[in-house]
Amino acid sequence: MSHIHELPKAYVPADAEAKWYPFWEENKLFHGRVNPDKPAYSIVIPPPNVTGILTIGHVLNNTLQDILIRYHRMRGYEVCWFPGTDHAGIATESKVQKSLKAAGQPGRDELGREKFIAKVWDWKEKYGGTIISQLRKLGTACDWERERFTMDEGLSRAVRKVFVELYKKGYIYRGQRMINWCPVSKTALSDEEVIYKEVDGKFYHIKYPLADGSGFLEVATTRPETMFGDTAVAVNPDDPRYRHLIGKMVKLPLTDREIPIIGDEHADPEKGSGCVKITPAHDPNDFLVGQRHNLEVINIMNADASLNDRAGKEFSGLDRYAARDKVMAELEKLGLVIGVEPIRHAVGFSERGDVPIETLISYQWFCNMKELAKPAIDAVESGKIKFYPERWSKTYFHWMENIQDWCISRQIWWGHRIPAWYNDAAGEVYVGMEAPSAPGKWRQEEDVLDTWFSSWLWPFSIQGWPDDTAELKYFYPTCDLVTGPDIIFFWVARMIMAGCEFMGEIPFRNVYFTSIIRDDTGRKLSKSLGNSPDPLDVIAEYGADALRFSIIYIAPVGMDIRYSNDKCELGRNFANKLWNCCRFRQMQGEVSDSFRKLNADPSGLTADEKWMIASIDAAVGSIETAFREFRFHSAAHELYELVWSKVCDWFVESEKVRLRGGEAEKLQAVRVLDYVIFKVLRLLHPFMPFVTEELAHSMGYVEDGESIMNERYPEPGEDGVFADAEIVKYVESKFALVSAGRALRSNCDIPDNRKVRYYIKAVDAAAADFLNTEVESLKMLMNASDVEIGLADYDAAGSGAAPSAIGDIGTVYLPLAGVIDLDAERAKLKKQRGEFEGWIRGTEAKLRNERFVAKAPAQVVEDAKRQLEELKQKLERVNELLSALD
Repeated sequence: MSHIHELPKAYVPADAEAKWYPFWEENKLFHGRVNPDKPAYSIVIPPPNVTGILTIGHVLNNTLQDILIRYHRMRGYEVCWFPGTDHAGIATESKVQKSLKAAGQPGRDELGREKFIAKVWDWKEKYGGTIISQLRKLGTACDWERERFTMDEGLSRAVRKVFVELYKKGYIYRGQRMINWCPVSKTALSDEEVIYKEVDGKFYHIKYPLADGSGFLEVATTRPETMFGDTAVAVNPDDPRYRHLIGKMVKLPLTDREIPIIGDEHADPEKGSGCVKITPAHDPNDFLVGQRHNLEVINIMNADASLNDRAGKEFSGLDRYAARDKVMAELEKLGLVIGVEPIRHAVGFSERGDVPIETLISYQWFCNMKELAKPAIDAVESGKIKFYPERWSKTYFHWMENIQDWCISRQIWWGHRIPAWYNDAAGEVYVGMEAPSAPGKWRQEEDVLDTWFSSWLWPFSIQGWPDDTAELKYFYPTCDLVTGPDIIFFWVARMIMAGCEFMGEIPFRNVYFTSIIRDDTGRKLSKSLGNSPDPLDVIAEYGADALRFSIIYIAPVGMDIRYSNDKCELGRNFANKLWNCCRFRQMQGEVSDSFRKLNADPSGLTADEKWMIASIDAAVGSIETAFREFRFHSAAHELYELVWSKVCDWFVESEKVRLRGGEAEKLQAVRVLDYVIFKVLRLLHPFMPFVTEELAHSMGYVEDGESIMNERYPEPGEDGVFADAEIVKYVESKFALVSAGRALRSNCDIPDNRKVRYYIKAVDAAAADFLNTEVESLKMLMNASDVEIGLADYDAAGSGAAPSAIGDIGTVYLPLAGVIDLDAERAKLKKQRGEFEGWIRGTEAKLRNERFVAKAPAQVVEDAKRQLEELKQKLERVNELLSALD
C-alpha cells in the first residue's frame, strides 16, 4: 500500500518544477518508442528559430501541444513529440553580424563565406539552445532524444534530395523574374515574406515633354526616383486624348534619353491623366507591359536600394529617398512639376528588415507550385485534413487556388546552399546530391535556399527521410499540428504539399490554429511596444502550471486572447485550492484502497457522494468531447468548475459530516475522497503537470519511482453508474437552497460565524423526505443551529419576521427574532431606502439633461447609467428586506 508524504502548508511551484522535470527526463518518460502493440500518436513542434527566446505566444502554442501529448499518453497511446529548431537564415545571419560588430570583430564581408559560416555555427552552439532550455521550464514533454536542427546533416540530405527531384521534374528552374528585394538583408524574398502596411505617401504629377516640342504628357507616380529606369510611357489605345500620339517619343526628364509612347490596356483612362510611366525593372505590372512591347529592362538599384550608375553621375550612390528629394528639386527647377498630392496607400515591407521592399528584376531560383498544390487542396476539401477553427480553410483554398511560383533562392550564406554547379566555359549547369565528377572547372551556386524549403519537409525529414525508417512507418503521418494562422502559407500549406509529393500521404490529420494574443488594451504583444512579458518572469512569480492553466482558460477557439500577467492569479489560486483540498484529505489519515476504483457499496453512499461521482463522470464526458473538438478552453473551464466549486466548495464541505461520524462512516468518506481527488489529479495532469505529479506522490496514489503520466486518463462511465438523475437534481437543488440561505444571512448583515436557525418549506413530500435526510449536511453548510423541514407555510405570526428565498426544492426562511434588533434594522433600512431614492432621482435627472449627455465623455455617461442600475437593484433588495421584516 502507498503511504502519504505530508504536504507543506503552502505550495511552492519552483520546488515541484525543479524536482519533477529532471525526474521525467531521467526516466525517459518523454521518449517515444516504436511499439506495434500500441496505437501511435505524434506531433511535430513548429521549430522555433535558433535565435529565439520564449514568448507568451510560444507558451500558448507549446502548452496546447503538451496537453495533447500527455492526454494521449494517458489514453494508452505510444506518443512522440518531435522537437527541434530552425536555422532561420536571414534572422540568424543578421544576429551574428550584429554580435560581431558589437565585439569589434571583422564582419561577414571581411571574413568571407567559410569563416563567417564557422562563426555562425559557433554562435549557434553557444546560444542556439536558449529557447529549448526555456521550453523545459514550461514542462514540455518533448522527446529530447530526437531533437533535430534544420541544418543537421540528415535534414540537409533531405533538402538536397527534394531539390534534385523537383528540378528533374521541371518544377524547379532558374530564371530572370520580378522579385521582392529586402535592402537590409540584401536578399530576395517570397511574396509571403512581404507585409503590406498603410502609410502616408505622395502622388507626384510630372511633365514628360514630347520630343517634337508640341507639348507634354502628365505622368503621376509615387516613386519619381525610378524614372531613370523608365523605357516607355503607356496610354490606353482606346483613349481618344492620346491615341494619335502612340508611336511618338517623349524626352525622359533629367536624362539624355527619349522613350516611346506605347498603347497598352494597362493604362486606365479613368485613373489620373491616363498616362503611365513604364519601369520594367522595378514594377511587376510594368515588367509585363515591357514583355509585351519588348522594352529594355534597366535596373537602377544597388542591393542596398541606393541608385546605381544607370541613374547618372549626379544621382549614383544616393539612397532611394535622398534621390527622390533631389529628383523633385531638379524637376522643380526645370518647371516640370505640375503638383504633389498627399495619399494614403499600401506599401510592401520586408517581414525581417521592416523596411519598404524593392521590386526588381533578378536571376533567382523558383519552384512552380501549381501541380504540387492540387493534392494538397484535395486533402483539405475531402476532409482528410481538418482545420480548427474551420474558417481558416477558406484562407487556405484562396491562396492555394491562386498559388504563384515560389522564389526559393536567398542571397545570404547561412542556410542550405543550392546544389547546383556551373561550368562557365561549357555553359553547363549540373544539379545533384553531390558536386559533379565530370571534368571541367565547376563552381557551386552562391545562393542558399529559403529557410522554409527545409521547414516544409519537417514532419518526415525529422523522422529520418529519405531513409525508410521504423519511425516513419510507425509515427507518420503525425496526428495533430498546433500552430499560428500567420504561417498557414509559409509552413502549413507547404508541408501538406511536401507530404503528398514525397510521402504520398498527408503529414497530419488535424491543424489547430492558435489565437492572437493581445494586451488588455487590444494591442498585439510585441517587444517594440514593451507589452510582451518574459514568460520566465511569469513562471518565477506564479509557477509554470499557473501560467499554463491561465492562458488556456482565457483562450476560446478562434478568438483573440486578452492577456496580462495578473490573469495568472487564476491559475495560481486554482493550484493552491487543489493543494489545500489535498492537505485536508491528508489530515483524515492514510490513503485508502479506493483511489483507483471505488471500493464501496453503492447502496451505502450518501446522496452527496452519489452526486459527486456522477458530476465527475459528467465532467469526464464533457472533457473528452472538448478534446475531440479541440476546445481546450472549454475543458479548462469544466475542470475549474469541477474542482473549485463542486469538489472543494460543496463536496468536501458536505463530507465533513461523515468524517466526524463513526469509524465506518469516516472510512467510506475517506474512500470516496481518495477516489474523487485522484480522478481530479489525472484529469488535470495534462494541463498542470507539476502540481498533479507532486500531489499524486504526496497523497500516496502513485508509488515512488513511478509517474502520474503512466496512469490511465479517466473515461466516461468506466466505474458504472452510482446515481440516477433524480438524486443529482435533488442534491444540486439542496446546494442552491444553501446558497440562498447564505445570501439571506449576508443581506441581514449576520456574521458567517454566528449560528442561526432556518426553516425550509419543501415543495412536496418527496422533497421533504430527502431534505430530512440531509439536515446534518444543511446545518454544516449553512452554519445553522437548527434546520427545520416541513410542508406547512412559515408561521410569521408565531415565529416572527423571516426573509425568504424560493428554490426548486423548497423555500428557505431565516427567522430573525432574537438574532437582530428588528426595530433598529427597520430604521436602518428605511434610512437606506431614502438615500437610494434620492440618489436615483439625482442620477435620472442628470441623464435626462441633454447637455450633459451630449458634452460629457462617453465613459462618464456609461458610468452614470451603470450606477443608476446598481442603485435600483440595491433599492429593490432594501424593499424586499423591509417587506420580510413587516
